[in-house]
Amino acid sequence: MKGKYDDILHLPHHVSPTRRRMTMAERAAQFSPFAALVGYEEAIRETGRLTGQQVELSEEEKAILDQKQQIILAALEQGERPEITVVYFQRDKKKAGGEYTDFTGLVKQGKEVENVLLFTDGTEIPFSDIIEINSEWLEGYFDP
Repeated sequence: MKGKYDDILHLPHHVSPTRRRMTMAERAAQFSPFAALVGYEEAIRETGRLTGQQVELSEEEKAILDQKQQIILAALEQGERPEITVVYFQRDKKKAGGEYTDFTGLVKQGKEVENVLLFTDGTEIPFSDIIEINSEWLEGYFDP
């Protein structure tokens, strides 16, 4: 029985005179999976990323924090620039929630109208997001 391709079946393998031979890795890459849905993996990772919720301070904690803020604002009015560390809730830009982070810097101004604390480097932190203020500068005002 004579086959349809018998005339070319036993010809030598063609080698191109102008193109180099592919490596095994290059040949395998042709058959590797591809991202049919661009951005899908990133969306899955973002959905799985955890964010925390802002805690509610007790009345006593709010009172102490308010006293610290008032002391800092009074010092600013006298021309001082105290260095403080604040722990505050930083809202997530992509989804609900956020995380607590700390920031250390020299206080430049307390904007009471906007309800923010402005630092010399331009960082603005809302008073409502601050849960803790620490500073060597405040040690004389509060008992440990």
